[in-house]
Amino acid sequence: MKAPVDGRLAALRGSGKRLDYNARSLAALENNPRCTLRALLDASGSNKAAIAAHVGHPPAFGQSVFAITRGNAFEAMVKDNGCAELLRVLRETLELTLPEVAYEDLNDVGGNGRSDKRYERTEEVLLRAARGDGEGTLFDHPMLRLLIGGHPAYLEPDLVAFRIDGRFHVMEIKSFPIIDGQADPTQVRAATTQACAYIIALRDLLGRAGIGAEAVSDTIVLVAPKDFTNRPTAAFVDARKQVAALTRQLSRIERIGELVDLLPDDLTFDLYLDEDEQPRRPPEELAETLDQVLKTYRPDCLNHCEMAFYCRSRARAEASLDVLGPVVREQFGGIDTTTMVMGLARGELKPSEDQVEMAAALRHAARLRAELEDLGGAA
Repeated sequence: MKAPVDGRLAALRGSGKRLDYNARSLAALENNPRCTLRALLDASGSNKAAIAAHVGHPPAFGQSVFAITRGNAFEAMVKDNGCAELLRVLRETLELTLPEVAYEDLNDVGGNGRSDKRYERTEEVLLRAARGDGEGTLFDHPMLRLLIGGHPAYLEPDLVAFRIDGRFHVMEIKSFPIIDGQADPTQVRAATTQACAYIIALRDLLGRAGIGAEAVSDTIVLVAPKDFTNRPTAAFVDARKQVAALTRQLSRIERIGELVDLLPDDLTFDLYLDEDEQPRRPPEELAETLDQVLKTYRPDCLNHCEMAFYCRSRARAEASLDVLGPVVREQFGGIDTTTMVMGLARGELKPSEDQVEMAAALRHAARLRAELEDLGGAA
């Protein structure tokens, strides 16, 4: 990234400490790739939670203490005794042939838990294993790194990366249940999207050593409790589409200068923090600044973006169809607002040539609704 762009991004962030990307924020890029506001806030390292709270829409997502404790306990049980329970699952449930297993814990390096030291050790053992120069089947909490927009982002997977038949796989250990072979699709997607960041980072590490991307599988292994027990089971999850989508979004970050060039020169997300790290900027002024940037709200933003409640309030104020989600939004091609939908349904607006069919369907739906309401009133 060119220095002038770095300087412009720093000006967007202002006085706050730069926040680097993590697996969660990278996963959010794949979840809503069209949102310019999110892209600029992340690329500049701005504190989205603090900004959202200052304009009156603090984020309200995240795991409960109970869920975090349960997740940590489940992961510890799966990995206990050199991953004995995990190996049982891999052999019995997934029918993988693992005659000999070497396990290495990469949570720290000789008592040193610094990210850079752990990354150096991870790079050493994974490259050795990839070249066949050393043992290694299971690698617990490898520390990976990606350069994103010229800045290093350390990614610490809550997973095990393992190597079978010459290919590395990424594993996600989650505490939500797999019941009768099925799991909550929203939770599976979130786990898979996060794992994509690790796949890309692992391929980057090996690629810089001349080892091709095929050395890392884009099928992840999801380990979770079976049915209503605490006994683990596992399933393969195909992540090819999400890996490709996230790769495209990372390339978009490298072109962030194109988005920056569209902004007014004096635009900044700076909170103007005082000595006590408290914002001095008037909330109304900050909201006006945010309103100058294109945002794309979708209901599932509530699950992964700190700005979601702010963006939802703006979408509602504009009567945007975005508040109803992409499935509904796509059904109304060429119609942008709920106001226009209701106007066409009531016959108050004259449809354009490409809205004639949709307008007829809306009027028909409105008539059916009115008839049902009449029947309900008569009853």
